[in-house]
Amino acid sequence: MKLQKKAIRYFLKSMSYINIICFLLIIPSSCSSGDPTPITTVTNFSLSISLTGADNENPNGDGSGVILVNATADNAVRYAFRFNNGDVKDSDSGTIEYVFSELGTNTYNVVAWAYSDTGEFINETENITVYKSDNQFTKLVFFDEFENEGGVDEEKWFHQVIPPNNGSWYNGELQHYTDRSDNSNVSNGTLKINALKEQFTSGGTTKSYTSARLNSKYVFTYGKVEVRAKLPNEQGTWPAIWTLGANINETGNYFGNQYGSVGWPACGEIDILEQTGWDKSKTLSYFHWGDTNTGEYKTDGGELVTQGTTENFHVYSLEWTSSSMIASIDDEVVFELSNTVDKPFDNPHYLLLNLALGGNLGGEVSENFIEDTFEIDYVRIYQ
Repeated sequence: MKLQKKAIRYFLKSMSYINIICFLLIIPSSCSSGDPTPITTVTNFSLSISLTGADNENPNGDGSGVILVNATADNAVRYAFRFNNGDVKDSDSGTIEYVFSELGTNTYNVVAWAYSDTGEFINETENITVYKSDNQFTKLVFFDEFENEGGVDEEKWFHQVIPPNNGSWYNGELQHYTDRSDNSNVSNGTLKINALKEQFTSGGTTKSYTSARLNSKYVFTYGKVEVRAKLPNEQGTWPAIWTLGANINETGNYFGNQYGSVGWPACGEIDILEQTGWDKSKTLSYFHWGDTNTGEYKTDGGELVTQGTTENFHVYSLEWTSSSMIASIDDEVVFELSNTVDKPFDNPHYLLLNLALGGNLGGEVSENFIEDTFEIDYVRIYQ
């Protein structure tokens, strides 16, 4: 009986060793019978880089330093980019925008990778030359260089001639504005706004002087305005470069109620340049508005002693952002005003050029006055 049990145990033990050996032999056989995992290869890689604002005159971009990179490839599931040895940036779509911050014109390398779902990749490197300006407003959106001869360009300018204050203009001005070439014309590369002593009737009233008041047919919100101009010299002349909110409801303005009808000062007014009729050694830059919370009229501004304004051309400018407004002459700041929520300077404005006589800032006109000219070399608006 004992011999039988030992034989049985030996048999079972032997069978266990055999099963284990068979199992070990079966495993590699089973594994080797399947197909290997396929490797996905990336092909047809394409890389394109475009510079914002690049054209024939600005081949290295508009000064913003912005480039748009687009990579495509067959079998790619993700992309990566590195700009001038910086950190690697991922993109699922293959499109990425990048801003270079170094000022001036510089050449950078752009490396792009395309990856497959199995980790295979292909890459390409391109060099690109980019211009970066320290001026945040680089795109020219409206301009007049006054290179034509004859009348004012009616595609760009509107003559405001209807006196809105019962046959007169506000602020005690003494002139009528006209659209005649005698009062505004272009010659020898400049716009001339001419104030003349003459009897002229309009709106049922007769005035002793005429001049011109031009409204731009272009509106803008934020940007940089540059006007290069030479100012009139005669006592009593009041030149102005300024903007009004296009939602003003003033009679005879070009836009009517297209942008609203809130009136003045709720529309906001920016006086980039004014000069009194009694002190030609200074220029003024002021802001006028209605408080958006209370409706109360408010104003603030400053003045700058500027020699030679009536003999030489100077650049009068405005830099207008959502946070501030800076009026300058030849890059010298006259006044800066914060653009806070209680001010209405977040709506479209249009530009005005005019030459008034007498009134609040013109004062007494010389009895010997015959004529004088406000001369503008160019007008440029950037955004």
